[in-house]
Amino acid sequence: MAYQPLPFRAIAANVLLAVEQGQSLSQCLPSALNQLPPEQRPQLQAICYGTCRWFHRLESELNQRLKKPLRKPDRIIHHLMLVALFQLRYSEQATYAVLNETVEACRALDKPHLTGLVNGVLRAAEREGAPAPKDDSGRFSHPVWMVEKLRHNWPDDWQAILEANNQQAPMTLRVNALRFKRDEYLNLLSEAGIEAHATRFAPSGIQLQRPVPVDRLPWFEDGAVSVQDEAAQLCTTLMDLQPGQRVLDACAAPGGKSCAILEACGELDEVVAIDESAERLPRVQENLDRLDLHATLTQADAADIDSWWDGTPFDRILLDVPCSATGVIRRHPDIKLLRRESDIVPLASIQLGLLEAMWSILKPGGRLVYATCSVFPQENHRIIQRFLKQQNQATLKCIEADWGRDMNTGRQLFPDPDSHDGFFYAVLEKPEP
Repeated sequence: MAYQPLPFRAIAANVLLAVEQGQSLSQCLPSALNQLPPEQRPQLQAICYGTCRWFHRLESELNQRLKKPLRKPDRIIHHLMLVALFQLRYSEQATYAVLNETVEACRALDKPHLTGLVNGVLRAAEREGAPAPKDDSGRFSHPVWMVEKLRHNWPDDWQAILEANNQQAPMTLRVNALRFKRDEYLNLLSEAGIEAHATRFAPSGIQLQRPVPVDRLPWFEDGAVSVQDEAAQLCTTLMDLQPGQRVLDACAAPGGKSCAILEACGELDEVVAIDESAERLPRVQENLDRLDLHATLTQADAADIDSWWDGTPFDRILLDVPCSATGVIRRHPDIKLLRRESDIVPLASIQLGLLEAMWSILKPGGRLVYATCSVFPQENHRIIQRFLKQQNQATLKCIEADWGRDMNTGRQLFPDPDSHDGFFYAVLEKPEP
């Protein structure tokens, strides 16, 4: 008997189960996409991202409709019904197709005894519409702990942050200043029929009206532009890059900021890019090659200085630390399922340790830019406060900018539905002896 590939809804249910078990979409989705013909892959990707985005709201509805939870061996069908609910509530897929094909997917997953339940739940959902969520987790489609932490940290902003997280992020480009002026590239986009406008804060940024495949972007393969959020682009505006400097990008993968540094000042002495992940470093090299740029790549734990540092201090250090990534949930909605409240304290310890290590290899008179894509103060301005208490030689540089919120120790950006991601920046300088 010939092998029958799984229906795409069954594949989507397997992806969601893998995410629930701790894999990110970037880890488990590529192999799932390869199970489908090319024309079905965009639909699978949209379903997986969309179901993660609305997971907590969809699960709130499903739990209200189920008399009792499914047994653990049948958990895959729970996710199959979430996929179907996502399509009923947030897609233009024909209702009859969602209902009929989900029942067929249930059979394909070797759960024929649950087809009646699936059919009954989905027909009731189609007939009755979505019930009101029972709590803020369902209302805002975020885990309870995240809602409560944001409410506590940002009592005037938490709802706006949660709502922004549920919007799809715009596609933003960074123009390679070594190749084009921003206005020149905007003209090229216009000629290609791509609507776009200059970003408000990042000097080389362009935001597209609608996302397009990168192969539609003029001169993309020749290094004219890169895809990078506006908030991430701001790092180069804070580094005061000058010719002849030795610069470190301490947690570099996938390399967007290393490339931005090299584009911002074409006469740097050297850019060293370090990342702990051997799997991610080739992506850094790919970006450098496409842009015709050069950096010294090293696979190492940046905090373990003895394992990689050559003893020559750095004029500038960009420290974009590992963090909860709660500022980029709109781009990575699986973070809602993957992140735990218990992750925050260990992350803060890593962040402070990295900051202490990087400070020790910064040249007197040098500058260190601390960055996260988090909206939690515990990872941001409180890290800087803790560091300044320990290191009385460090000078905090005031960031004079018209973006973000002044936190006294840096500036906090919240995700903006029409613009940038959530980010935090602080600038520290080491006095001359």
